[in-house]
Amino acid sequence: MGDVSSARPGPARQQQLRQGALGASGITLMVLSAAAPLTVMAGVAPLSIMLGGIGAPAGYLGAATVMAVFAVGFVAMTKYVSRPGAFYAYVERGLGRRAGAGAGLLALLAYNGIQISGYAILGSSVGPVLRALTGTGVHWAVPALAGVVLVWFLGYRGVEIGARVLGVLLAVEAVVLAVVAVAIVVQGGAQGLSWDSFRPSHVWTGGMAAALTVCFGSFLGFESTAIFRAEARDPDRSVPRATLAALVFLGTFYTFVVWSIIQAFGPVQTVSVSVHSTRDMYYIAAERYVGAWTADVMKVLIITSVLASALAFHNMVNRYIHSLAVQGLLPGGLSRVQPRHRSPLVAGVCQSLLSAVVITGFAAAGSDPYRTMLIWLNTPGIIGVILLQAITALAVAVFFWRTPGLPRRRSVLVVALVSLVLMTGVTVVLVRYVDILTGAGAATNAVLVGLVPAVLLFGFARPAPRSRS
Repeated sequence: MGDVSSARPGPARQQQLRQGALGASGITLMVLSAAAPLTVMAGVAPLSIMLGGIGAPAGYLGAATVMAVFAVGFVAMTKYVSRPGAFYAYVERGLGRRAGAGAGLLALLAYNGIQISGYAILGSSVGPVLRALTGTGVHWAVPALAGVVLVWFLGYRGVEIGARVLGVLLAVEAVVLAVVAVAIVVQGGAQGLSWDSFRPSHVWTGGMAAALTVCFGSFLGFESTAIFRAEARDPDRSVPRATLAALVFLGTFYTFVVWSIIQAFGPVQTVSVSVHSTRDMYYIAAERYVGAWTADVMKVLIITSVLASALAFHNMVNRYIHSLAVQGLLPGGLSRVQPRHRSPLVAGVCQSLLSAVVITGFAAAGSDPYRTMLIWLNTPGIIGVILLQAITALAVAVFFWRTPGLPRRRSVLVVALVSLVLMTGVTVVLVRYVDILTGAGAATNAVLVGLVPAVLLFGFARPAPRSRS
């Protein structure tokens, strides 16, 4: 389909990333690490149970299903998008350069918010571990800033180094979660195993709408496989494979682990535990069903899990900045790469400095890292990515509608339209229940939500950028 892809000359040497550095497995590890299974399950999933009750596992299964519908159109269009940039490249291909510019800037806002918010979990997780090991604590901003430096260094060394580090960390945290979940199932839980979590009476509740915010947020980043297109071996095959592999694993694993935790406490006691022991819920289950050593290991591994997620998102953000700079949407200097490792040099420094400034600002204001920094930065991030997925679904539909003769054209068009409706509905639900997620006042929520359309419209209103490649 060479007549479909627009041919453009490659970027100058000082803009080129390392080609052929990642296969499908490397890209999959990058995406799965961004999802941070241990952080999501131990640090965030209790919120979904607190909000949605014992029907939370069905929320994760439903979110995975909706994401799978989106992925069908996303993957089908991959071979017709010749450059990296994910949302920006897809939206530009289907809806034009102005729409692509808006999507690119919104993606930058959303991914930065998600990436930087991870340092709040890191900072609040290190303190208890240090007190347990040494008897002394430390302000949460100190380990958070140390994490920024470490993540910058690993990102500077190149994407293949990051993939190796992420692979090891991901394997360890997944094994620990699986061990706890299997132990709960084998021992029959607190009151015997039950499938009540999937009964309609427990799924279709008012609280589930708010819980979906957490559930959908747990899958963010799986679509970023396309960001690594320029560094992928055989991108037309590796990007679709990595996308589908990541989604299948996350959907299955999250649903099983959350269901098992509900079995650990029983349907009656689970919600109460999630309310009164939100941060410790998984540690309590691990100690009860496996042993105290497991809880201690998890408390340490959640630190490496957050670092892995921060590194994965750091790499994503850097490549977004690099791609947008190459396309003329950002200053050209941001597209410079490190000569030896071929990693985004200037973009990595700028993103790390921004992270440090934000962390310092929240610390200086005396904010709670978990309940303020994490939630306030995550909110526009989650809403922004889901809205971008809706816009991307529209771009896929328009592209296949305007381009006759494409394989599976009609089926992809139908799936893209269904995805557009689903993602739009999810966006509306997230905005509708944002107050439950943030716990903030109307003015704060208006700012957090308003950032999303404001950045999107700002990018759209700018003159169409001219590519520097």
